Amino acid sequence: MPELRKDPIVGRWVIISKERGKRPSDFVVEKEIAKGGFCPLCPGHENTTPEEVLAYGRNHGEPNTPGWTLRVVPNKYPALMIEGDLDKEGEGVYDKMNGVGAHEVIVETPNHNETLAELSPERLVQVLWSYRERIVDLKKDIRFRYVMIFKNYGRAAGASLEHSHSQLIALPVVPELVCEELQGAKTYYNYKERCVFCDIIRQELTRGTRLVCENEDFLTITPFAPRSPFEMWILPKRHSSSYMDVTDGEFSRLAQIFSETFRRLNGAIPHVPYNYVLHTKPLREVASDYYHWHFEIMPKLTMIAGFEWGTGFYINPTPPEDAAKFLRELTI
Repeated sequence: MPELRKDPIVGRWVIISKERGKRPSDFVVEKEIAKGGFCPLCPGHENTTPEEVLAYGRNHGEPNTPGWTLRVVPNKYPALMIEGDLDKEGEGVYDKMNGVGAHEVIVETPNHNETLAELSPERLVQVLWSYRERIVDLKKDIRFRYVMIFKNYGRAAGASLEHSHSQLIALPVVPELVCEELQGAKTYYNYKERCVFCDIIRQELTRGTRLVCENEDFLTITPFAPRSPFEMWILPKRHSSSYMDVTDGEFSRLAQIFSETFRRLNGAIPHVPYNYVLHTKPLREVASDYYHWHFEIMPKLTMIAGFEWGTGFYINPTPPEDAAKFLRELTI
C-alpha cells in the first residue's frame, strides 16, 4: 500500500508509492551528447566573461588569464543586478522593489569535460571553500539578506552550459522555502529545546536504515520524506547554523563526503541530472540554537505535474530506505 510521510521540519507531505517501487536500474538516463563549439568558461576565453571576483591556482598571474583551477565571475545574464537601491514600495495590496542582488558563476574546473563526481577531494575543497568565501564577502553588502548556492547538472535540471559550474544568487529577501524551514526548526526547538536536525542525525546514525555514508564530521542520508527518488542530504555532525562557521579542518572532510556521495549517485544512476542547494542561516539573523546548515541533493527522475503543483505533495516511487541501502552497498 502507498504510504504518506510528513517531513518533520516543514510539515510537507510526500507519497511513497511502493507499488511503483523503482530501483536504479529502472531509471534509464541517456548520456547527453556534447554540443561542442565555443565555451566561455574554458581557459583562454576569460575575456568573454565579466571580470572575475575570485580565482584560485593562478600563482600570482594576472587576473582574467589562464592558469586558474577555479574561477568565480558575475553571471553575464544575471537574474538580479548588483547596482541600484531597493526602493521598496506598495501598489495597493501588492509589494515590490527593484531587482537588486548578485548573481555569480563558480567555474569548478578548467577542464571542460570534468564532472563534479570526477573531481578529487582536494579540488572539491576549493569549490566548497569558494562558496564560503563568496558568502562572507557578500554579507558585507547590507542590502542582501540571503545567499543561495546551487548547482544544476544536466539539461533536465536546468543547466544551460556543459562546463561544470555552480551558481550563487544574493537576495534582498529570505526565500520562502528557507523561511518555512527556519520556522519549522524553531517551533520544534521551542517545544523540545533541541535542534530537529541534530535529532534526525542521532536517529539516522543509530538506526542506519537511511544512512548512505559518513566520516568523522559529516554524514549523508536519504531523508524520511524525500521529494524525489534518491534525494540526499549532507549534514555536519557538529551543530552549526551557518556555513560560514565551517572550520579549515572540516573542509577536507566535507570534500571527502561530497566526493563519496556524488560518486555513489553516479555509480547508481550514471549521468543522472540533479540539482543541489545549500541551506544556511540568513545573513542578518541569529538562528544559532535551532537551525542546522546542510546541502540538499535532488536527482531529476520524476516529473512535477498537476497534482504536485495543486497540492504541494510529491509522489516518490522509491522508498528512501531502499535508496540508501543501494547507495550504501554500492562498490565505488
